[in-house]
Amino acid sequence: MKSEIPTGTAVPAEWLSNFDRYLISEGTHERAYEKLGAHLVHFDQKEGVVFSVWAPNAKQVAVIGDFNDWDATLHLMHSSDAGIWTLFIPGLTEFTVYKYCITTQDQRQLDKADPFGFAMEERPRTGSVVAELDSYQWQDAEWIANRGRSQALDNPISIYEVHLGSWRREVDEQWGNRYLSYRELAATLVPYVKEMGYTHIELLPIAEYPFDGSWGYQVLGFFAPTSRFGTPSDFMFFIDQCHSAGLGVILDWVPAHFPKDEAGLNFFDGTQLYAHANPQQGEHQDWGTLIFNYSRNEVRSFLISNALFWIDKYHIDGLRVDAVASMLYLDYSRQAGEWVPNEYGGRENLAAISFLRKVNEVLHGIFPGILTIAEESTSWPMVSRPTYLGGLGFSLKWNMGWMHDTLSYMSKDSLFRRFHHNQMTFGMLYAFHENFILPLSHDEVVHGKGSLINKMPGDEWQKFANLRTYLGFMWGYSGKKLLFMGCDIGQWQEWNHDTGLEWQALDSPRHSGLQRLVRDLNLVYRNEPSLYQADFDWTGFSWIDANDADSSVLSFIRYAKDPEDFVIVICNFTPLVRHQYRIGAPGPGTYRELINSDQEIYGGSGVSNGAVINTFPEPCHAMNQTLSLTLPPLSTVFLKRC
Repeated sequence: MKSEIPTGTAVPAEWLSNFDRYLISEGTHERAYEKLGAHLVHFDQKEGVVFSVWAPNAKQVAVIGDFNDWDATLHLMHSSDAGIWTLFIPGLTEFTVYKYCITTQDQRQLDKADPFGFAMEERPRTGSVVAELDSYQWQDAEWIANRGRSQALDNPISIYEVHLGSWRREVDEQWGNRYLSYRELAATLVPYVKEMGYTHIELLPIAEYPFDGSWGYQVLGFFAPTSRFGTPSDFMFFIDQCHSAGLGVILDWVPAHFPKDEAGLNFFDGTQLYAHANPQQGEHQDWGTLIFNYSRNEVRSFLISNALFWIDKYHIDGLRVDAVASMLYLDYSRQAGEWVPNEYGGRENLAAISFLRKVNEVLHGIFPGILTIAEESTSWPMVSRPTYLGGLGFSLKWNMGWMHDTLSYMSKDSLFRRFHHNQMTFGMLYAFHENFILPLSHDEVVHGKGSLINKMPGDEWQKFANLRTYLGFMWGYSGKKLLFMGCDIGQWQEWNHDTGLEWQALDSPRHSGLQRLVRDLNLVYRNEPSLYQADFDWTGFSWIDANDADSSVLSFIRYAKDPEDFVIVICNFTPLVRHQYRIGAPGPGTYRELINSDQEIYGGSGVSNGAVINTFPEPCHAMNQTLSLTLPPLSTVFLKRC
């Protein structure tokens, strides 16, 4: 009934002050989400919702929803000189569904989701939903207080990368199978990750996205956790449980592009408000998405506020920034004549560089101890160096070169590996130019690339032995660790976002043995300072022998800050047992195996060096002591002095 429809009123000036509008226009409002969007408030002794939206080129904006039968004539918003439209509607409550009906200058009407909406309807519906974010009672004060220490770069960081929709599925009478909810994931995923010894969970994007096949990388609701798995408070509960279990949470963040969905940012007010109007600047040809206009102040404020929002409201511990290379280069994936040079005639996106530096300064300045991680696939210098030194200001960078080289080597038959030995050693030439994470991510197990286990050559036994050797090499090598779900159980099929992982594979001893190895690698890694304290410095790494290509064997030492605390790592990349294999040792004494990936409990053949190995005083590899070892076939062995 029309008489039951609430009447909208003007928003008090103190809600969106002149200073707020100035900062948004200047691009320096770091918490624009506190003013824009839909907020439950109490004005003039009335409870309701205040709506605020930036649409400077609109002729008129109205709030529409179930509460007014989606009638765009009933709740017209008030404009300001900053292009921000506002309205207070008393009587509206949490979970109200709404959109903005925007009338363009040429009289078209566009129904748009709220760019700052805190929740959204579950796909395929695209309405925004009023949500209260400040009522959840957090229990993680101790975790937050200690976060800076626990996430320091001289601490262990081992990340389990997860796509929540396909980690596990439950049988469902209506749908055949269904997602787990945030609360179900808190009860199942969190204990699994803790048991496996990881330090962090990294979530593929959970900001609301309509297309399942985008895995979350085509975002519609930048401030709304996807409703697929529950409500905002459910997601808060999930993060709270992670922190209770001692696990940090890293969120994939997507400031590089946005989709063309009608309800989204595309032509938001009848113009390309968030992107460039010129498709040579504003469109990703490969992905069919639009590129943010980083030179526009209000867009910078939107994105900086969005980054801060997830850490502020959801206690996220770090952001992994997707597709940084596509942001840095104006000619990214473009041919000559398809891009617009910068003001100096170069290919660098100066506005994007400035934006990335600014967002890192803001995040680390307000929340010291959080992590920012760049997925940057080129040799752009100083990605993980402070902005005051000319860097981009990230904490860490994915080491894509290491990943490509080593996977290429591991895919080769062991008979031919000696001709490609440099693929395993080349990474040390640049290993300390950045603060690197070694990533075996979702990108390597999709689009016909096959699963990680299926990249390994040989029969089934050799495939598992090769993968165990490779993961041992990875955990011994300098750099933090990231492994995508399913890789730690040897899933045969490449990842499919529409199905759960092949948990039934763990009925096989080889799969469960691989899983146990990953758990033990994590536990040894976390217990041995030499494997993490000096990840980003030459003092933490020394080759014993990098040149035994004929045997396809690598040996090196990892040092803690205390040089007397070290672990020796030996990798045999052939299926041959090598008896009396000699390597130099940095000190005399008795050594024991911390890890032997060929142990029978991991599915190996059980070749070992026994309980202890003693050095003898003979020069070898420029050292005064020698170890004579039995190298198991296709294996990685960690040794530590007793």
